[in-house]
Formats: sequence, C-alpha cells, structure tokens
Amino acid sequence: MLLEAPSLMVVDDDPVTCELLCEVFAAEGFKSRFVQSSEAALASLETDYPDVVVSDIRMNGPEDGLTLLDRVRQQYPKLPVVLMTAFGSVDSAVRAVKHGAFDYVSKPFDMDALVATVHRALSGKSANSVSVIDDDEPQASGLVGRAPAMLEVYKMIARVADSTAAVLISGESGTGKELVARAIHFHSSRVAAPFVAVNCGALTETLLETELFGHVKGSFTGAIANKLGIFEQAGAGTVFLDEVSEMSASLQVKLLRVLQEREIVPVGGSAPVSIEARVIAATNREPEELISSDKFRLDLLYRLNVINIHLPPLRERREDLPLLVAHFIRKYASADRMPPSVADSALRVLTIYSWPGNVRELENAIERAVTLNQTGTITKDDLPAKIFAAQDTYLSQTNRDDLAPLFEGLPSIDEMERRYFLHVLESTGNNRTRAAEILGINRKTLYRMATRLGVKL
Repeated sequence: MLLEAPSLMVVDDDPVTCELLCEVFAAEGFKSRFVQSSEAALASLETDYPDVVVSDIRMNGPEDGLTLLDRVRQQYPKLPVVLMTAFGSVDSAVRAVKHGAFDYVSKPFDMDALVATVHRALSGKSANSVSVIDDDEPQASGLVGRAPAMLEVYKMIARVADSTAAVLISGESGTGKELVARAIHFHSSRVAAPFVAVNCGALTETLLETELFGHVKGSFTGAIANKLGIFEQAGAGTVFLDEVSEMSASLQVKLLRVLQEREIVPVGGSAPVSIEARVIAATNREPEELISSDKFRLDLLYRLNVINIHLPPLRERREDLPLLVAHFIRKYASADRMPPSVADSALRVLTIYSWPGNVRELENAIERAVTLNQTGTITKDDLPAKIFAAQDTYLSQTNRDDLAPLFEGLPSIDEMERRYFLHVLESTGNNRTRAAEILGINRKTLYRMATRLGVKL
C-alpha cells in the first residue's frame, strides 16, 4: 500500500518565490500549492488541509504572516507553520515563540535548510523558533545579520530569555557578546529590573570584589559609606559578567558560592544577603579551552555554562557585511543630510578584509568613513589604510593559475560550464545567494541550472 505524499501550502505575495518553492518541494515528493495572501490561505484551509504551511511574514494586504499564524493556531492548533522573512533580527524573536511558529528561515534562504525544517515539522520535532522584524524597523538589541549562524543565535536568545538558567556567551572580542546579553534581558520578564554589567578583566581583584559584592563602611581605608555591589544593584534583573575567564582564582570561589547559594557577603560584612539576579557571563575563550585550562575552575564553568551561545566572528559571516555597513551608516550619518551610499569597489574591499576586531572594528571603520566623506559616496579612499591594503595582498595571492583546473583536458563547453559552476559554489562557500549574483542569475535559475548540470545544491 502506497503512503500518501505529504502536502504543503506556500503563502507569499511573490509569485516567483511561490513557484520556486512548489517546484523544489514537488521534487522532494510533496504535493505543493500556493496562495498569495493570508486571506486566501485561510479560505483554502477550509477545504484543503495541508500537512505544513510555509508563510512569508510581510505580505501586501491587511494581514501579515504573524496574523495568519495567530488564526491558524486558533483554528488548526496542530498544523505546523514555518515562517519566512527577508530580514534577520532578534527584536521580535519572542513574538513568534508566543505566537507558536514552528520555525523560520531567512530570505534568501538556504533551500536545504528549508527542506530540512519542513521535514522536522512533519515529524513534530519543534525548534522552539523565533520570528524576526524587518531591518528598517528599530532594533532594540542592536544585533544585525541574517547569516545562518546569527539566526541560530536569535533562536537561542528567544528560547532562553524567560528561563532562569545561567548563560555563557562565547566569541572573539568585538563580536557583540554584551548585545546578546542585553537582548536576553530585554526580551525576558526581568526587563523592568536593571541590567548591570561589569568587565571582569578591566579591574584589579580588590576593585572587582567590591564591584561584585559591595562593601560595608569602614571595611578598608576609604570605605566611608556602605556600597551596594552589582548583584544587589540588579535586584531581580540581570548581572552580566564580561570576560569572566579573567577573574582571579579567589574570586572564582566566591562567585561559585553566589551561584550555588544565591547569596553574597559584602566586603567587610558578616551577614549574607540573598540575591535574585540572573547571571549571564561572557568570555572570548571557548568553553573547551577553559576546560583544559588550569586557571579556571571547572565547577564554576559548569555552573556558568548551563546554556552556551556562541557568536561567530565576522569573517565567518561575510554575507552580513552589507547589512552591517548599511546599519552603521544610518547610525553615524548626520540628521541634516542623506546617508552616503557605498561604492561597489569599497564594499569589495570591506568583504576581502579579515576583520580581526570583528563587528566593533567594522563599526569604527564605517564611523570614520561617514565622518570623512564629502561626496555622498563612500569610496576606498574613505577607509583606513590597513583595510585598503588587504585588497592588494589578496590580489597578489590570487592569479590565473587558480582557474587552471577549469581547462584541464580540453573539456567541452558543457563541461567547462559545469566546472565553472562548481568553482563559483566552492569560492562562495556554497553560498547560493552570492553564487547567483556572481553568475548574474536569480536563485530560481540557479536551481534549474544545477539540475541541468547534475550538481546537487
């Protein structure tokens, strides 16, 4: 007996996207159909109930994808809905968790990821996912990006926001660890209480102990009054311990007791004080590295690393560079004139550079460029010299010999086309959007081309 093929309904006001998705999922064995509005989707559900709905968030008409999701949850509570969005941001992450979305993907999407998500929806393995808002709307978190690694960060923020579990954020300096901590606090039930941060690597042991736990009057020379530490200042809010791996061994012991007993003892004091604050910590070292270190207590690491959120370096999400550049240009442009545009040559230079200082370094470079620019278009000359020099180094290491394998063995035109297609995919790290741009085609044509050439995307 043959099993009935699963059915899928696509909801999007863009007919090209609808046709592409239906074509892809038909190849995956789905019975696919599409509608181009939330209203049409609800009408269709009354007569033809699918196994999964894949819907865009922003659509023309009075109802968007989140409104459709609300209606589906009310009328068809067991029907999984996967949301699509053209932008990636964390600021509306909790909205979709509360709305009950199964998962979301970002446009232009990774088709393999979308197919895998739909298959998970069919098997009922929820990702506790999140929704996103458009990048032209205010972003309270300050996080920008829609690379797959960043979408995973957004999902984790949404999942852990309302928990009480300790969170350890790892990532290189300048990747935005404090922004993630603030986003968790902002989207939690603790948002009305303070968010208090301290950099554990910027203070001496004595000063840090006072900052953390406070002190009583007369406990040391200069202690002319009682001082509340950040655990008491935060109340029922959030304490963010940046660069926690730089904390001294003796303070690690005291912090461990705080996490275990939920109480502190001020410097010079004797009576313990109960605390309510949630602890989020950050380090520029990976948890695995801390485990092998003899300078950081394993028991403290296990207490802090209940949930780990890893922030990728900028060089591993170069597809986010145009979004970040546009974001920082808007941030630093004068209110009395139009924000400058960016020349293609300047954007190429920014993309080639390795960004050892990550997003913080990029922000500084764009602030400099916006400040110095007088033409209305940011060019290579507006960028710091070391960034501009990176292009020369890159070009000197790249020559025509890199293309030699494309011509080996006097291949046919069709074979050369296939080799070049594979070369572009490899050069872009299998980034389908970037590959389509280089080839001068859209994503739908890219998939058809891959099928014709026998290349699996």
